[in-house]
Amino acid sequence: MTDPMLGNFLILFFTAIAAGSLAYFIPNWQQRYFKLVLVFAGSYLFAITVLHILPELFVGTDDATNMGLYILLGFLLQQVLELFSSGVEHGHIHHGGHHHHGLQSGVFTLMIGLFLHAFLEGTLLSQDGILSDHLHGHEGHSHSHGSNNLLFGILLHKGPEAFALVAVLVGSLKKRWVFVLLVVFALASPLGMLLSSLLYEQNFIGGGALRVIYGMVAGGFLHISTTIFFESSPDHRFHLNKVLISVFAFALAISFEMIF
Repeated sequence: MTDPMLGNFLILFFTAIAAGSLAYFIPNWQQRYFKLVLVFAGSYLFAITVLHILPELFVGTDDATNMGLYILLGFLLQQVLELFSSGVEHGHIHHGGHHHHGLQSGVFTLMIGLFLHAFLEGTLLSQDGILSDHLHGHEGHSHSHGSNNLLFGILLHKGPEAFALVAVLVGSLKKRWVFVLLVVFALASPLGMLLSSLLYEQNFIGGGALRVIYGMVAGGFLHISTTIFFESSPDHRFHLNKVLISVFAFALAISFEMIF
Protein backbone atom coordinates (compact mmCIF):
# COMPACT_ATOMS: atom_id res chain seq x y z
CA MET A 1 0.00 0.00 0.00
CA THR A 2 1.48 3.34 -1.06
CA ASP A 3 1.71 6.24 1.38
CA PRO A 4 -1.05 8.31 -0.33
CA MET A 5 -3.35 5.28 -0.37
CA LEU A 6 -2.62 4.53 3.29
CA GLY A 7 -3.40 8.15 4.11
CA ASN A 8 -6.70 7.97 2.22
CA PHE A 9 -7.52 4.68 3.96
CA LEU A 10 -7.04 6.19 7.41
CA ILE A 11 -8.87 9.43 6.57
CA LEU A 12 -11.89 7.57 5.17
CA PHE A 13 -12.01 5.17 8.10
CA PHE A 14 -11.65 7.66 10.94
CA THR A 15 -13.99 10.23 9.37
CA ALA A 16 -16.78 7.66 9.44
CA ILE A 17 -15.89 6.55 12.98
CA ALA A 18 -15.80 10.14 14.27
CA ALA A 19 -19.06 11.17 12.62
CA GLY A 20 -20.87 8.04 13.77
CA SER A 21 -19.58 8.50 17.31
CA LEU A 22 -21.02 12.02 17.38
CA ALA A 23 -24.51 10.64 16.81
CA TYR A 24 -24.07 8.29 19.77
CA PHE A 25 -22.45 10.63 22.27
CA ILE A 26 -24.58 13.68 21.44
CA PRO A 27 -28.13 12.33 21.80
CA ASN A 28 -29.75 15.78 21.84
CA TRP A 29 -28.55 16.84 18.40
CA GLN A 30 -30.88 19.07 16.41
CA GLN A 31 -32.22 17.58 13.19
CA ARG A 32 -32.64 20.97 11.54
CA TYR A 33 -28.89 21.61 11.83
CA PHE A 34 -28.17 18.15 10.48
CA LYS A 35 -30.31 18.95 7.43
CA LEU A 36 -28.25 22.05 6.76
CA VAL A 37 -25.07 19.94 6.90
CA LEU A 38 -26.72 17.56 4.44
CA VAL A 39 -27.51 20.43 2.06
CA PHE A 40 -23.87 21.51 2.10
CA ALA A 41 -22.57 17.97 1.60
CA GLY A 42 -25.10 17.23 -1.14
CA SER A 43 -24.32 20.48 -2.95
CA TYR A 44 -20.59 19.80 -2.81
CA LEU A 45 -21.09 16.22 -4.02
CA PHE A 46 -23.20 17.43 -6.94
CA ALA A 47 -20.62 20.08 -7.80
CA ILE A 48 -17.63 17.72 -7.93
CA THR A 49 -19.68 15.22 -9.94
CA VAL A 50 -20.34 17.88 -12.58
CA LEU A 51 -16.95 19.61 -12.39
CA HIS A 52 -14.61 16.66 -11.96
CA ILE A 53 -16.13 13.22 -12.43
CA LEU A 54 -18.23 13.75 -15.56
CA PRO A 55 -15.49 15.58 -17.49
CA GLU A 56 -13.05 12.76 -16.68
CA LEU A 57 -15.55 10.28 -18.07
CA PHE A 58 -16.32 12.04 -21.33
CA VAL A 59 -12.95 13.56 -22.25
CA GLY A 60 -11.16 11.40 -24.81
CA THR A 61 -13.91 8.81 -25.15
CA ASP A 62 -15.17 7.61 -28.54
CA ASP A 63 -18.34 6.15 -27.08
CA ALA A 64 -20.11 8.87 -25.12
CA THR A 65 -23.51 7.20 -25.58
CA ASN A 66 -22.47 4.07 -23.70
CA MET A 67 -20.95 6.16 -20.94
CA GLY A 68 -24.25 7.97 -20.59
CA LEU A 69 -25.94 4.58 -20.24
CA TYR A 70 -23.51 3.58 -17.49
CA ILE A 71 -24.35 6.77 -15.62
CA LEU A 72 -28.07 6.07 -15.95
CA LEU A 73 -27.49 2.49 -14.81
CA GLY A 74 -25.66 3.79 -11.73
CA PHE A 75 -28.56 6.15 -11.04
CA LEU A 76 -30.98 3.22 -11.11
CA LEU A 77 -28.62 0.99 -9.10
CA GLN A 78 -28.54 3.58 -6.33
CA GLN A 79 -32.34 3.53 -6.27
CA VAL A 80 -32.22 -0.25 -5.84
CA LEU A 81 -29.65 0.03 -3.04
CA GLU A 82 -31.96 2.45 -1.24
CA LEU A 83 -34.59 -0.30 -1.09
CA PHE A 84 -32.14 -1.99 1.29
CA SER A 85 -30.75 1.07 3.09
CA SER A 86 -33.98 3.12 3.28
CA GLY A 87 -32.08 6.20 2.15
CA VAL A 88 -29.65 6.40 5.06
CA GLU A 89 -26.85 7.27 2.61
CA HIS A 90 -28.47 10.63 1.93
CA GLY A 91 -29.22 11.29 5.60
CA HIS A 92 -32.72 9.86 5.81
CA ILE A 93 -33.08 9.17 9.53
CA HIS A 94 -36.23 7.20 10.33
CA HIS A 95 -36.25 6.50 14.06
CA GLY A 96 -37.83 3.25 15.00
CA GLY A 97 -37.65 1.74 11.52
CA HIS A 98 -35.93 -1.39 12.87
CA HIS A 99 -37.24 -1.52 16.42
CA HIS A 100 -39.88 -4.20 16.15
CA HIS A 101 -40.57 -7.26 14.01
CA GLY A 102 -37.74 -8.21 11.69
CA LEU A 103 -35.07 -6.25 13.54
CA GLN A 104 -32.19 -8.53 12.57
CA SER A 105 -33.19 -8.83 8.92
CA GLY A 106 -33.84 -5.07 8.79
CA VAL A 107 -30.37 -4.24 10.07
CA PHE A 108 -28.86 -6.84 7.75
CA THR A 109 -30.47 -5.37 4.63
CA LEU A 110 -29.63 -1.85 5.80
CA MET A 111 -25.95 -2.75 6.09
CA ILE A 112 -25.93 -4.52 2.72
CA GLY A 113 -27.23 -1.42 0.96
CA LEU A 114 -24.90 0.97 2.77
CA PHE A 115 -21.83 -1.24 2.48
CA LEU A 116 -22.25 -1.75 -1.28
CA HIS A 117 -22.78 1.97 -1.82
CA ALA A 118 -19.75 2.92 0.28
CA PHE A 119 -17.60 0.20 -1.33
CA LEU A 120 -18.34 1.49 -4.85
CA GLU A 121 -17.77 5.04 -3.64
CA GLY A 122 -14.28 4.10 -2.46
CA THR A 123 -13.30 2.74 -5.87
CA LEU A 124 -13.29 6.30 -7.19
CA LEU A 125 -10.18 7.18 -5.23
CA SER A 126 -8.06 4.50 -6.89
CA GLN A 127 -9.69 4.90 -10.30
CA ASP A 128 -9.33 8.67 -10.47
CA GLY A 129 -5.57 8.67 -10.99
CA ILE A 130 -5.68 5.54 -13.18
CA LEU A 131 -8.31 6.99 -15.49
CA SER A 132 -6.51 10.31 -15.70
CA ASP A 133 -3.40 8.49 -16.92
CA HIS A 134 -5.42 6.67 -19.56
CA LEU A 135 -7.26 9.79 -20.70
CA HIS A 136 -4.19 12.00 -20.95
CA GLY A 137 -1.71 9.40 -22.12
CA HIS A 138 0.76 9.86 -19.21
CA GLU A 139 1.51 13.36 -20.49
CA GLY A 140 2.57 14.55 -17.08
CA HIS A 141 -0.68 16.28 -16.24
CA SER A 142 -1.13 16.70 -12.51
CA HIS A 143 -4.50 15.62 -11.14
CA SER A 144 -3.60 15.61 -7.46
CA HIS A 145 -5.78 18.68 -6.85
CA GLY A 146 -8.75 16.96 -8.50
CA SER A 147 -8.18 13.77 -6.52
CA ASN A 148 -7.98 15.74 -3.28
CA ASN A 149 -11.19 17.55 -4.19
CA LEU A 150 -12.86 14.22 -4.86
CA LEU A 151 -11.62 12.85 -1.52
CA PHE A 152 -12.96 15.92 0.29
CA GLY A 153 -16.34 15.51 -1.40
CA ILE A 154 -16.52 11.84 -0.44
CA LEU A 155 -15.60 12.70 3.16
CA LEU A 156 -18.35 15.34 3.29
CA HIS A 157 -20.78 12.68 2.14
CA LYS A 158 -19.43 9.91 4.36
CA GLY A 159 -19.64 11.91 7.60
CA PRO A 160 -23.42 12.54 7.50
CA GLU A 161 -23.92 9.01 6.19
CA ALA A 162 -22.17 7.49 9.23
CA PHE A 163 -24.00 9.89 11.54
CA ALA A 164 -27.36 8.84 10.08
CA LEU A 165 -26.46 5.14 10.34
CA VAL A 166 -25.71 5.37 14.06
CA ALA A 167 -28.77 7.56 14.68
CA VAL A 168 -30.93 4.83 13.12
CA LEU A 169 -29.27 1.95 14.99
CA VAL A 170 -28.71 3.47 18.41
CA GLY A 171 -32.25 2.87 19.66
CA SER A 172 -32.40 -0.65 18.26
CA LEU A 173 -29.16 -2.37 19.19
CA LYS A 174 -26.80 -2.67 22.12
CA LYS A 175 -23.89 -0.25 22.19
CA ARG A 176 -21.26 -2.81 21.18
CA TRP A 177 -23.22 -3.87 18.09
CA VAL A 178 -23.77 -0.29 17.02
CA PHE A 179 -20.01 0.28 17.03
CA VAL A 180 -19.28 -3.06 15.34
CA LEU A 181 -21.57 -2.11 12.47
CA LEU A 182 -20.08 1.39 12.37
CA VAL A 183 -16.60 -0.13 11.98
CA VAL A 184 -17.88 -2.42 9.20
CA PHE A 185 -19.35 0.58 7.40
CA ALA A 186 -16.19 2.65 7.97
CA LEU A 187 -14.10 -0.07 6.29
CA ALA A 188 -16.29 -0.28 3.17
CA SER A 189 -14.90 2.69 1.21
CA PRO A 190 -11.24 2.00 2.06
CA LEU A 191 -11.70 -1.63 1.00
CA GLY A 192 -13.28 -0.51 -2.27
CA MET A 193 -10.30 1.74 -2.92
CA LEU A 194 -7.75 -0.99 -2.13
CA LEU A 195 -9.47 -3.83 -3.97
CA SER A 196 -10.07 -1.90 -7.20
CA SER A 197 -6.44 -0.75 -7.21
CA LEU A 198 -5.18 -4.28 -6.55
CA LEU A 199 -7.35 -5.81 -9.27
CA TYR A 200 -6.10 -3.24 -11.75
CA GLU A 201 -2.44 -3.70 -10.82
CA GLN A 202 -2.78 -7.49 -11.14
CA ASN A 203 -4.47 -7.09 -14.55
CA PHE A 204 -7.73 -8.68 -13.43
CA ILE A 205 -9.61 -5.61 -14.67
CA GLY A 206 -8.63 -3.03 -17.28
CA GLY A 207 -9.21 0.64 -17.87
CA GLY A 208 -12.47 -0.03 -19.70
CA ALA A 209 -13.99 -1.86 -16.73
CA LEU A 210 -12.89 0.95 -14.43
CA ARG A 211 -14.64 3.49 -16.65
CA VAL A 212 -17.88 1.49 -16.39
CA ILE A 213 -17.67 1.44 -12.59
CA TYR A 214 -16.68 5.11 -12.52
CA GLY A 215 -19.73 6.02 -14.61
CA MET A 216 -22.06 3.99 -12.40
CA VAL A 217 -20.75 5.61 -9.24
CA ALA A 218 -21.19 9.03 -10.86
CA GLY A 219 -24.82 8.13 -11.53
CA GLY A 220 -25.21 7.14 -7.89
CA PHE A 221 -23.77 10.48 -6.79
CA LEU A 222 -26.25 12.32 -9.00
CA HIS A 223 -29.09 10.34 -7.45
CA ILE A 224 -27.96 11.01 -3.87
CA SER A 225 -27.18 14.71 -4.29
CA THR A 226 -30.42 15.53 -6.12
CA THR A 227 -32.43 13.53 -3.57
CA ILE A 228 -30.89 15.64 -0.79
CA PHE A 229 -31.97 18.79 -2.64
CA PHE A 230 -35.54 17.57 -3.04
CA GLU A 231 -35.88 16.31 0.54
CA SER A 232 -34.41 19.51 2.01
CA SER A 233 -37.45 21.46 0.75
CA PRO A 234 -40.41 19.06 0.83
CA ASP A 235 -42.81 22.00 0.96
CA HIS A 236 -41.29 23.45 -2.26
CA ARG A 237 -40.79 26.81 -0.60
CA PHE A 238 -37.86 29.15 -0.97
CA HIS A 239 -35.38 28.81 1.91
CA LEU A 240 -32.68 31.45 1.74
CA ASN A 241 -30.34 29.72 4.19
CA LYS A 242 -30.34 26.52 2.14
CA VAL A 243 -29.75 28.43 -1.09
CA LEU A 244 -26.82 30.30 0.46
CA ILE A 245 -25.34 27.07 1.79
CA SER A 246 -25.58 25.50 -1.68
CA VAL A 247 -23.98 28.53 -3.30
CA PHE A 248 -21.14 28.43 -0.78
CA ALA A 249 -20.61 24.69 -1.40
CA PHE A 250 -20.56 25.26 -5.17
CA ALA A 251 -18.07 28.12 -4.83
CA LEU A 252 -15.83 26.04 -2.59
CA ALA A 253 -15.89 23.08 -4.98
CA ILE A 254 -15.08 25.35 -7.94
CA SER A 255 -12.21 26.96 -6.03
CA PHE A 256 -10.67 23.62 -5.06
CA GLU A 257 -11.09 22.24 -8.57
CA MET A 258 -9.84 25.24 -10.55
CA ILE A 259 -7.31 26.95 -8.25
CA PHE A 260 -5.59 24.43 -6.02
